[in-house]
Amino acid sequence: MAKPFRGVVNLDIRDSIPDWGPYEQPKAPPGSPNVLYIVLDDVGYGALGCYGGPIETPNIDKIAANGLRYGQWHTTALCSPTRSCLLTGRNHTTNGMGCISEAASGFPGANGHIPPECATLAEILVEHGYSTAMVGKWHLCAQDEMNAASTKRNWPIGRGFERFYGFLGGETNQWYPDLVHDNHPVQAPTTPEQGYHLGVDITDRAIEYLDDVKAIAPDRPVFLYYAPGCAHAPHHVPREWADRYRGKFDTGYEAMREQILARQKEMGLVPQNTELPPLNPVGTPENRTGLDGQPFPPLDFTRPWDTLSDDEKRLFARMAEVYAGFLSHCDDQIGRLLAYLEDIEQLDNTIIVLVSDNGASGEGGPNGSVNENKMFNGVPDDLAENLMMLDELGSTNTYNHYPNGWAMAFNAPFKMWKRYTFNGGTCDPCLISWPAGITARGETRDQYHHAIDLVPTLLDCLGLELPDTIKGYAQHPLQGVSMRYSFDTGTIPTAKHTQFYSMLGSRGIWHDGWKAVTTHPTISGWSHFPDDTWELYHTDVDRAELRDLAAEEPGRLAELVGLWFHEAGANQALPLDDRQPVEILTTPRPQPVAPRNRYVYRPGGAPVPESVAVSVRNRSYSIGALVDIPDPGASGVLFAHGGRFGGHTLYVRDNRLHYVYNFLGSEQQRIDATEDVPTGHNVILAASFDKDGEDPPGTAQGVLSLYYGDRKVGEGRIRTQPGPFGLGGAGLTAGRGGAEAVTDDYPGTTPWAFTGGTLNRVAVDVSGEPYVDLERAAAAMLSRE
Repeated sequence: MAKPFRGVVNLDIRDSIPDWGPYEQPKAPPGSPNVLYIVLDDVGYGALGCYGGPIETPNIDKIAANGLRYGQWHTTALCSPTRSCLLTGRNHTTNGMGCISEAASGFPGANGHIPPECATLAEILVEHGYSTAMVGKWHLCAQDEMNAASTKRNWPIGRGFERFYGFLGGETNQWYPDLVHDNHPVQAPTTPEQGYHLGVDITDRAIEYLDDVKAIAPDRPVFLYYAPGCAHAPHHVPREWADRYRGKFDTGYEAMREQILARQKEMGLVPQNTELPPLNPVGTPENRTGLDGQPFPPLDFTRPWDTLSDDEKRLFARMAEVYAGFLSHCDDQIGRLLAYLEDIEQLDNTIIVLVSDNGASGEGGPNGSVNENKMFNGVPDDLAENLMMLDELGSTNTYNHYPNGWAMAFNAPFKMWKRYTFNGGTCDPCLISWPAGITARGETRDQYHHAIDLVPTLLDCLGLELPDTIKGYAQHPLQGVSMRYSFDTGTIPTAKHTQFYSMLGSRGIWHDGWKAVTTHPTISGWSHFPDDTWELYHTDVDRAELRDLAAEEPGRLAELVGLWFHEAGANQALPLDDRQPVEILTTPRPQPVAPRNRYVYRPGGAPVPESVAVSVRNRSYSIGALVDIPDPGASGVLFAHGGRFGGHTLYVRDNRLHYVYNFLGSEQQRIDATEDVPTGHNVILAASFDKDGEDPPGTAQGVLSLYYGDRKVGEGRIRTQPGPFGLGGAGLTAGRGGAEAVTDDYPGTTPWAFTGGTLNRVAVDVSGEPYVDLERAAAAMLSRE
């Protein structure tokens, strides 16, 4: 509530008494600690050095040595849902984040919008005198709000952060990121050729934001949310970092699992009786199908190392080397941030929380990928293509992801991976360091905890309580418990009693040391949830979930299954959704304006995100550019959407019109005009695709024709992608390319703006009408303006 004015107001200011109390900015109590939240991405339990992993992370290890390492800390098994828990202290479905925000389904538990009744930690702290800033991955607003025309209510600036520099979606190219600065899209300050990498860029910004505050008010506490997007695909890193790991993964993922488990036992992270689960614990394409005969998800089968050819072993090992280099590079940037805090004498009074948002990712499937976007399009990876790109892994020429065998290794000793509610998806690293407030150093805590417990912990450390209302909204109670009781000793039993899980058809419930979990494959499309098989594990003694006790304790299992349904109801977790990625990602969702048949784009302005741009998926379309070309010699991009790993573009080069449809980075389908572009006023340069079939379903086949006016000057057959050009970004531009070129035919570096003439506008028609209608529409539009 606002403070009342307690001064005295008279006619003359000389006879009045001021009261500045209602107008002063909030101030934190003297000595309040800074809070640094470091949120890693897709980093499994067994990857980091301080968790027995093979990846060198000396700076993260220092955080562990200077504080506490938690051995039973859990997440939701997916990015957006966990991040919502980390910032609100409520369960993911209570936050409306039942899945990633790009997969919102329009139900209370999965609508992609954190309700204002679930305020973020930033919204709480900014009202208590904290300066708040965020860099890196947000992933907490729905796709219809990830654009310049949308409301910014769920962007970081709308949810309590005073500064933001990063990306809004689930992933981005680390070389060519889709950047937003505060509330506006921006280009990266330099290029990869000049040494650019997103991890370095956001760390520069983080230090800048801290310095901005501390230079003016050294004692004002800062809440910094640092979320680098590492080590989510694409695994992009300078080559020298990957080369540090040459040969270190040559023995394969099964041998690596054994080595990691041995170290974890030595470190006291897991009980000595812990064993490794089988490589394919929930089934294989040969031994399991759905009740209606649906196939086992090919993505979730792991190939035994000894069945691989020598070339495949070399490829898979290099994919792990690149991932490891990526994570070590990120650790180096974290080191820069820690060094800055130490240099300004703020490190001891900074609460550092470092976590991963879920287990290691199995989205690379059995063979890994040089373009993860294939998975979102339902297109299998090609091993021959992957092998051809072996020496390019981690570079600007790949959008790479390792095979899921490495996910099993980096999640050791657990089974499965991200998406699954087994511990492989949900049991993840958590480090807490606060030298001024925690006396223990380098110790492990074994109490069972979850991402929803961190906000209550931090409020407890800061001596704050959740307000009854924030911004006028009555607050939903916190659902987590404070972990502060565990700071001084590891012998106190866990304060938590129940935690429910639900993700993409996979379900689980933990209660007082016991866990029930389904074997339902995620994103399988199997449905039939009442027929799911539930397994029962005593996780206090069986962390790897190996000994299924369902047959021995049917009563306990029935009780836990009933408890799951109670928790699901209380947390609005229904309906369940196990649909396949293409179906989920292409589901119609709200748009800023109603869908239309004709879209008009003009040069300049920010790239238009794919979610609100014209969609040409599986349909006929025409693209027409209205230009003035006074003399021969015009060149450059007229229209571009997407990039190297999926997209299409219309451009002029060598005085000819060209069109390229880049099919998932595997095939640059190029159509060239047979004549020079005409000169003159109001010239129309166009491409028109006439769909005449689908093979396979969703992948349109047809003829792409080029036109000057209504005269055809080139044609050829192409196929188009069934799904998105990219999960994150894939912007549409007119008059220039994006930061990343759609085709290698662009000369030099992007954005390669159109020059030698004037591009007035580009019209894209998806009504299926012949091209001549587009020309007439463009002419009519010109006459109206």
